[in-house]
Amino acid sequence: MKRTFLKTVALTLASMAVGNAFAADITGAGATFPFPMYAKWADAYKKETGTGLNYQSIGSSGGIRQIRAKTVVFGATDAPLSGADLEKDGLVQFPAIIGGTVAVVNLDGFKPGELRATGPVLAEMFLGKISKWNDPKIAALNPGKTLPDQSITIVHRADGSGTTFNWTDYLTSVSKDWADTVGKGPAVKWPAPSSVGGKGNEGVAANVTRVKGAVGYVEYAYVKKNKMNFLQLQNAEGKFVSPDDKTFAAAAASADWFSVPGMGISMVNAKGADSWPVSTASFILMYKDPEDKAQSAQVLKFFDWAFKSGKDMAAELDYVPLPDSLTTEIRSKVWTQIKK
Repeated sequence: MKRTFLKTVALTLASMAVGNAFAADITGAGATFPFPMYAKWADAYKKETGTGLNYQSIGSSGGIRQIRAKTVVFGATDAPLSGADLEKDGLVQFPAIIGGTVAVVNLDGFKPGELRATGPVLAEMFLGKISKWNDPKIAALNPGKTLPDQSITIVHRADGSGTTFNWTDYLTSVSKDWADTVGKGPAVKWPAPSSVGGKGNEGVAANVTRVKGAVGYVEYAYVKKNKMNFLQLQNAEGKFVSPDDKTFAAAAASADWFSVPGMGISMVNAKGADSWPVSTASFILMYKDPEDKAQSAQVLKFFDWAFKSGKDMAAELDYVPLPDSLTTEIRSKVWTQIKK
């Protein structure tokens, strides 16, 4: 009887293991920026096809490390790899979704989008040169507003991050001082004396919510999810705009995706009167000659489905889905490089 019981337990555990394997037979890791979108797509895809997605939201640098270590079938990064790195590692890269990075604040008495900032003023805040909210340079951009005599605390990513890459890419493009002293990258040395780090977009959002007088940067889905206050920003045309799917789409409209190897273009300070100045794409990394070709094919099936059926879900979270003309080119120019 004991032997029969143990055999039954073993069979039960085996069936559970098989079920879990099928539930997570697509594995990916990387950027926290697109995580809300991938989670929503994954849930719908599992219900429709029975195929699961196990995506680890660990930051772009972590995603690059894991795909290079071949512990996942795809990596995700908001800081695109160069053509030389892609060639060296035998990888292809393509965008999956477009969104925006947003300056978020914790200031009492102001509605979301009520306060304005320019790129140079933001750079001075993140450099620590503007340390109070009632600084004359902030006040000049917000006439009629009573700004508090409150210290500014900078909240930044503590992990290697594509969101940081895009944020510092933006600050580098609008401030020579920032470009000369800090520059851009997935991880930088933050100069402001009063600053605190957070892991992932989740950690930055949590710290901005916790610290009075804080200013940080997160992907827009986290702004919506956490009902955060944000700044309007001045774009390349001199117009102050708020972040949403329309201003992200306006920035993407002028993108020339195949102008650089791996489609790794920058959309910061894009042309267009309605463009959000810190718009960005999130990219997928896959091997041209994958070890597990069946799982690689499942990844392509997932993104093929997402490109066709996930547009409304993207819009619900204020991401911008890729246009059909671009996804057609991705299928013909990028996916065809991956061995089946």
